Amino acid sequence: MSDNKNYKRDYSLTGPENKRAQEKGLVAAEWYTSSIPRQRLKELMKRKDGPAIRDTIIMFAWLIGTGILAYYSWGTWWAIPAFALYGISYASTADSRWHECGHGTAFKTAWMNDALYQIASFMDLRPPTPWRWSHARHHTDTYIVGRDPEIAMTRPPVWRIIFGEIVHIYGGSRDLKSIILHSFGKLTDSEKDYVPKSEYRKAVWISRIWVLILLGFIIWSIQIGSILPLMFVGLPTFYGPILLLLVGLVQHLGLHEDVLDHRLNTRTIYLNPFFRFLYWNMNYHIEHHMFPMVPYHALPALHKELMFDYPAPSPSLWAALKEVISALIKQKKDPQYVVDRPLPSTANPYYYGVHAEKAVPSRVSNEPKAMIN
Repeated sequence: MSDNKNYKRDYSLTGPENKRAQEKGLVAAEWYTSSIPRQRLKELMKRKDGPAIRDTIIMFAWLIGTGILAYYSWGTWWAIPAFALYGISYASTADSRWHECGHGTAFKTAWMNDALYQIASFMDLRPPTPWRWSHARHHTDTYIVGRDPEIAMTRPPVWRIIFGEIVHIYGGSRDLKSIILHSFGKLTDSEKDYVPKSEYRKAVWISRIWVLILLGFIIWSIQIGSILPLMFVGLPTFYGPILLLLVGLVQHLGLHEDVLDHRLNTRTIYLNPFFRFLYWNMNYHIEHHMFPMVPYHALPALHKELMFDYPAPSPSLWAALKEVISALIKQKKDPQYVVDRPLPSTANPYYYGVHAEKAVPSRVSNEPKAMIN
């Protein structure tokens, strides 16, 4: 890090930080892993169809139920809370299902993972092919500046982006631009950094299909003179992401960058059962990053196994948000400020990883992706 508190790093994947991360030995490096008996880990990694089938049925039943409630409230003041409930449920469940099915761990049966992944990606208007590879990079180089395409916010933070994401103005417009760009047979320069060329064609044709579907809903709305069809498909991505934003903020922000220990750059928090269902247990986020092949339904058990080696979880979403907001305020003045979370006496020391020369200040040329898992 530079001694200059006002320096700005380039968070893009095509700038000098990418090369610098490679020179530091931070790219595809060996990360710290907590000790767990091999047989126990094997048990926890076992994939099952049952839990995800059950939860998927509940998910769509809940969306249908809240959707019917919203439909019949249309034209009254009750539509505001009804569509808020539908939109928050829609965006939150889509994001978490996209995430877990992208890892291929939600179901044991591969086609079930792929099918729900495609549906959830469309629900959140998140191009599925580039995002699958983006998330793979996020896990390989978690919060390594210049390498991780899913860093939620720069240092110092840009508050207009955080507040804009309440209605997904930044991330949503970016993804829509990508969908349109893909439909014309092109990918962005950043996407080309992590998407294999063999996947380009798939990305293009999926986006073309999506454009046709979205055009169909737009035409339908124009024909009936109402945005009601788009309130159920398309617009929930923009009016329903508040919970998604809040849990996205607490995953990594305020913690360390350029380290090789997920206990340093990732948070585990406790959530109520309803939020855990919507979020599919991704609140156990250190556990997920350290052992990404453990399915969502086994994360609570993995958490109990590893508590001896982890910092204490944030007791609630509100507690985690207070820590993040405080850190972001401090990072506005001092970008090098980070939250250091104490470890229990039973834990191994933090592993900061490779220590390279101090970073050279560089002009920020790209803003980061909006809040994701």
